[in-house]
Amino acid sequence: MKQIPRIRLAHLPTPIEPLPRLSAHLGGPRLWVKRDDQTGLAFGGNKTRKLEFVLAEAQANGAQTLITVGGVQSNHCRQTAALAARFNLDCILVLNGDPNQAPSGNLLLDQFFGADIVWTSREQREAALQTTFQHAWEEGKRPYLVPLGASTPLGALGYAAAFEECLQQDVVRPDWMVVASSSGGTQAGLVLGAKLANWGGKVLGISIDQPVGELQQTVANLASEASILLGEKQILRPADVLANADYLGGGYAVLGDAEVEAIRLFARYEGLLLDPVYTGRAAAGLIDLIRKGFFKPDESVLFWHTGGTPALFADGYRAQLTQS
Repeated sequence: MKQIPRIRLAHLPTPIEPLPRLSAHLGGPRLWVKRDDQTGLAFGGNKTRKLEFVLAEAQANGAQTLITVGGVQSNHCRQTAALAARFNLDCILVLNGDPNQAPSGNLLLDQFFGADIVWTSREQREAALQTTFQHAWEEGKRPYLVPLGASTPLGALGYAAAFEECLQQDVVRPDWMVVASSSGGTQAGLVLGAKLANWGGKVLGISIDQPVGELQQTVANLASEASILLGEKQILRPADVLANADYLGGGYAVLGDAEVEAIRLFARYEGLLLDPVYTGRAAAGLIDLIRKGFFKPDESVLFWHTGGTPALFADGYRAQLTQS
């Protein structure tokens, strides 16, 4: 494979841990967790792996400002802002949400890291991102645009490398890997890694906000394009991508009863904190699939913890998470 420029940031390898008490409680397969919430940058999370590759390209292009986009509690924006602070870059975040809300959770951390924030609506977010980039360019700020979730072919390479790391740890040979999937880059990297390793297991993405067909297409495209960057061209089709969109609940970032239960079960049985948006929803899907007998009792399932725990402390989720 080609060696792709990469700035080493993450605390790697992240641990793989068994979840024996939760496994026993659910009475299903053997559960394990890959702790990518411990990658080290600003409370950790999956975006650190992607940003290692993205930052290398940004530096090669002489970037002075990182610009990216997300929701008000975006984990990706929080980690991008931290990265910019660490490498003496300016950072502009285009966030959809209420500009009058008190900062909490990830938004509070964005401010700690010194990011400038441009407020917009979810519907106008992409247009606002392009306008913000153009203004920064005209003002001579040498901007580098990081798309939503750093889910580009380049960013996906972070999780192709993560897959290889996981196998090299040789802690468990899972039959399944289960991961939250939204903008698609994390799952795309895992799918590509599995393909290149000729792995016999299955990568299942629990959709956070996309219909299953759209998510499969996104992941397949990203994985295929990422393989070209590596010089290992693979053509992946939507049918090659396993995804489940049965757990979209009330919509993106809307915390429901299923997510609350998942957060509480992981906390009370394993002392492990999930987040309200991504890992909480993916874990809710995992739990429901176990209860329905989707996995065989003798199988091993590895859950990728992609981080996001600062959102637990966002004001908007407090009432639901503190109910007895």
